[in-house]
Order: sequence, then structure tokens, then C-alpha cells
Amino acid sequence: MAGMDLVTFLMDFVLHVDKHLQTFVLAYGGWVYALLFVIIFVETGLVVMPFLPGDSLLFVVGALCGVGLMSFPLSIALLWLAAVMGNQTNYTIGRHIGPRVFQWEQSRWFNKRAFEQAHAFYERYGGVTIVAARFMPFLRTFAPFVAGVAQMTRRKFSLYDVAGGGLWVGSVITLGYLFGNLPWVQKNFSLIVWAMILVPGALALLGAWRARRKAA
Repeated sequence: MAGMDLVTFLMDFVLHVDKHLQTFVLAYGGWVYALLFVIIFVETGLVVMPFLPGDSLLFVVGALCGVGLMSFPLSIALLWLAAVMGNQTNYTIGRHIGPRVFQWEQSRWFNKRAFEQAHAFYERYGGVTIVAARFMPFLRTFAPFVAGVAQMTRRKFSLYDVAGGGLWVGSVITLGYLFGNLPWVQKNFSLIVWAMILVPGALALLGAWRARRKAA
């Protein structure tokens, strides 16, 4: 029952993050920045927390900035920092695990050749993957971890981490700032949240299917 209660709470928080966040701002003021920093950091920094509402949360932050309840420049700067630090943490965990994986032998349970191909892929295309994954729920949590495991160089990872984090946080908060308070958007917010979750996910699955088909 406790597990079901947690799932119900998370679903309600994700779908009604606009109401929950506004209530928190009105009740606790500036503490909202600390809460948001933790949420974005955890979503991007811990591979076990891919279900947190990153996109919708940033959109609502932009909307609250639009009505003067939050600071637009402070929100972008702080949450960009949280996104970058989260990815760096996730990458570091993966990189710590990676050397052990490289020592594993080919077996029924481990395809060493596939792992080495993943490493080569991240060296060649990893930058684009890191940036694009920012806009895809679940994938943005796993991409930096896999980049670390695949031993993508930190210098290259950091370059795309900083750029991708800025693009993600800045664009979504700005969209919320410009459009989040329109009556149609507020009326259909739950549908917009689902679109933010399902559309990028569908595009990612389509891209994976096409890549697999091309490889075959």
C-alpha cells in the first residue's frame, strides 16, 4: 500500500506540478530555489531517479517567473548549475564503474564487443547524444551514466554537458515564461505534461528503431 501511495503522489505531483509549486512558493518563498536545485540535480545525477518531472517543472518555473513570483535570471542560472552538476555526478559514477566493466570477459551475460562499440560510439557521437538526451525524459538520466561507463573523455563530456544543460534549462524556462500563463495552456496543462513525456520518448524509440534497422 505504501508503494502505491508513493506512486499516486508522484503521478499527482508530475501532472499538477504547476499547482504544487505555486503553493510552495507562496508558503516558503525563496526556499523554492533550494527545492528546485535538489530535484533537477537528483533527476540528472542519480540513475535511479529518472521519473522526476524535469521538463514540466522547468516550464512551470518559467510561468511563475512570468507573473513575478520567481526570478527569471536566477532560476536559469541556478537550475543550469544543478543540471550540469547532476550530469557530472552521474558521469563520474559511470566512469568509476567503467574500468571494472572493461575487465569483464566475453560471456553469455556480457557482450564485450558490444560494450567496446558503445565506447567507440560515445567517442564519435556522444556529444550529440548528451545534448539531445536533455530533452528526453528517462534518457537524460541514463545518458551521462552510460557515457561514463563507456569511458567518454571528461573534457568532451563536460563541453556538451555545459552546452546541453544551458540549452535545456534556458529554452524550457523561457517557453514557460512566454506561454505558461496563457489561459489555454493553464486549462490543458496535464495534456501538455503528457506531451512533454510521450513525444520525446516516441522520437527516441523511433530513432533507436531506425538505427537498429540501418545496422541490420
